[in-house]
Amino acid sequence: MALSSPGLSSFCALSLTCLLVSAFSSQAHAQILTGGNSSVGLWPSLEANNEASPVEDPGPLFSAPYGHNHFFGDWWGAQPWLLDHGIHILADVHEELAGNFKGGRKQGVTNAGQVGVELDVDWGKLTNTKFMDGFWTHMMVVNGHGRNLSTDYIGDSIGGVQQIYGARGNVVAHLVYLYGEHSFLNNHLDISAGWIPVGSFFAASPLYCMYMNVAVCGNPAPNKYTEGNRDWPSGNLGAVARVMPTNDTYIMAGLFAVSPHAFNGGISGWAWAQDGLGKFSTPVEIGWMPSFGKDKLVGHYKAGYSYDNSKYKDLYEDVNGNPWVLTGQPARYHAGRASAWVHADQMLVRNGEGPTNGLIAMAGYMWTDGKTTAMSHHIWTGMLETGKPWGRPLDSIGVMYQWLNMSRTVALQQEASIFGGQPFQSNQWGQVWGVQSHENIYEFFYNAHVANGLTLQPDFQYINRPGGTTTFHDAAVMALQFNVVL
Repeated sequence: MALSSPGLSSFCALSLTCLLVSAFSSQAHAQILTGGNSSVGLWPSLEANNEASPVEDPGPLFSAPYGHNHFFGDWWGAQPWLLDHGIHILADVHEELAGNFKGGRKQGVTNAGQVGVELDVDWGKLTNTKFMDGFWTHMMVVNGHGRNLSTDYIGDSIGGVQQIYGARGNVVAHLVYLYGEHSFLNNHLDISAGWIPVGSFFAASPLYCMYMNVAVCGNPAPNKYTEGNRDWPSGNLGAVARVMPTNDTYIMAGLFAVSPHAFNGGISGWAWAQDGLGKFSTPVEIGWMPSFGKDKLVGHYKAGYSYDNSKYKDLYEDVNGNPWVLTGQPARYHAGRASAWVHADQMLVRNGEGPTNGLIAMAGYMWTDGKTTAMSHHIWTGMLETGKPWGRPLDSIGVMYQWLNMSRTVALQQEASIFGGQPFQSNQWGQVWGVQSHENIYEFFYNAHVANGLTLQPDFQYINRPGGTTTFHDAAVMALQFNVVL
């Protein structure tokens, strides 16, 4: 996932997988796109200071790499004119060169990249009419290329080491999202509807896309790999309503049509009228965004739950309760699939202005029903710091640990396959090479601000138990991430 949202300068390019600019209400858009350095304005909601002022969004709701600083400056005067007329255009080029130099299936190097364009329109400003105040439309298309290192060389590591990979459906312009948004009551109520990546609104944080590993980027696994909660660059037809009772709390709920297809909207993302629609997922999330002390140490705390009322087959049992990989009988179906999550991040030390300019600790947990989803638990914890203490205020450094646990049900299926001499069944995380239990991921990165709108990020990842098995030795991956906002 990468290419559009979270990140302002150090964050912005560096957050190259978090789509930030897009789901903001009118004031949030204006603040982010006209702000000074990239770490300022990432979470404009934190800057609201009284109930009389309009409430901002609870933060970037999407996940990819856009920021407001441009490599080509103000486009020779075009950018200020466009912004004055409510037109926000962002173009981003992103490349990830990664090599597996130890362990895994074999050693090798791949590159994966993406080009994307985002268009956000403030129709109140564009039309200069009171009637359209607070109404925005948001659209993003991407074009991808390259190969997936995790699949080609590591052995289908559960946590893919690249945010970007593949051709996004081998189409010139893959639609990521297209939706309208309207804010009411000074942004205390915000409603969005259209083609929306569910996982970019719910259980999301732009901080996560500062890391290269896709298991945590934007919206953590396993929820984003399920049919009712797709994340960037896939989406679902639906709507989201967010209510902010106070400046530092929100309640958000959504209703989305569930697509039974591997590619929502087809491989291009434009085929919204797919067959099989009719079931719904209903995510709900509550959040608290406090600011502590005289230094305004910002925190984000959220918890959520999602229920998909579709029917999904059991990964192990057939209609009689026996392993279907052995009996050949139809699999038992379960009505509904649930998931839940808890996220937290807290600034511990402030290094300057802006909600991300400081030492930040984060942790989270996500659960999904393991009877119908191969991964059931995901725990992560990490630290981020900006470069101001060593004289590089636009740089960032981070470490993270992730534990990805596969479900007991899928392990029973795989054990039955061995017993019956049957091939392993693949799942949402690729080809299976043995009985899966868990995978541990350790990541360290340094994101360097090279020029206005341009960052380079050396990244190291150590994958313990690639693919959740002991079939292959632990893998060590070195990568270089390049991002430029044109």
